[in-house]
Amino acid sequence: MMSLQKAKIKIVADKNIPFLRGIFEDVADIEYLAAPDIDKFAIQDADALIIRTRTKCDENLLQGSSVKYIATATIGYDHIDTEYCKANKIEWSNAPGCNANSVVNYINAVLKFTESFPTQKTIGIVGVGNVGSRIAKLAESLGFKVLQNDPPRQIAEKSSLFVPLSEIQNKADIITFHVPLNNSTYHIVDDDFLSNCKRNPLIINAARGEVCDTATLLKCDNKIVLDCWENEPTINLDLLKKVIIGTPHIAGYSIDGKANGTRIAATNICHFFGIKKTIIINLPPKDNMSYNVKEESDKLKNQPDKFEFFRNNYPARRDIITF
Repeated sequence: MMSLQKAKIKIVADKNIPFLRGIFEDVADIEYLAAPDIDKFAIQDADALIIRTRTKCDENLLQGSSVKYIATATIGYDHIDTEYCKANKIEWSNAPGCNANSVVNYINAVLKFTESFPTQKTIGIVGVGNVGSRIAKLAESLGFKVLQNDPPRQIAEKSSLFVPLSEIQNKADIITFHVPLNNSTYHIVDDDFLSNCKRNPLIINAARGEVCDTATLLKCDNKIVLDCWENEPTINLDLLKKVIIGTPHIAGYSIDGKANGTRIAATNICHFFGIKKTIIINLPPKDNMSYNVKEESDKLKNQPDKFEFFRNNYPARRDIITF
């Protein structure tokens, strides 16, 4: 935590982060901008940033600024150059697990649409963190045989819970990815990966677009579900036509998940700058409406140029299934 604090800090925030307006106005000067407008000129005198994945925080953005803290209201943080931040004494935080239940509801809707509920089907889960562990519980509750792969956890925990990726390739009818993006997960789904899959599995990517090689997906004969794409929002239109479900990176976009991400980001800002404030976000009641992922896919397929519009104007969806 900072030991000294200005009378009011200046925050630059992504204007599309929900539930944020009204939280800091009494204790900070806060400016809301569209993600493309959060540039080095806009943040020059900012103390803090509150962002989503659309804002790349690296030397090009941060050099010469007064930014001391970056809070991303997202699970992922590959858009933050953590080494640059460390070298320049800029603290940062993400929101681990904030939208995990939202992704559970997305995967549940996908499994229903693809009629994947099993008689003795096997699902392979690659990445068993906050999201993947909940997907495992969902799959078990639906009657799947579940195979879990998470090398970092296996090394740390020395647990027999996890299996090698090769076992998932050999046995899985469905493979779903819930990994961070790093050197070991970049293009994990490539020609070699799919050629070693024995059951021509359904591939689901609700992690990061770069987990799957677009060129591989374009020529494979697997059924594919994509919520995350390479080169978002300029996605490959041929791949969009090919997938059975394609959505604009909204698997984690329930209002519960958004509220959690905003709450975590705001709380971290308060802690760092010594602001005494309780963050309260009131949500509408749950309506228990079923989630129709096919409708979202049809919208994107009909208007792919509106990828970012659909993402920034996503309708309210509550988490019905929670783990």
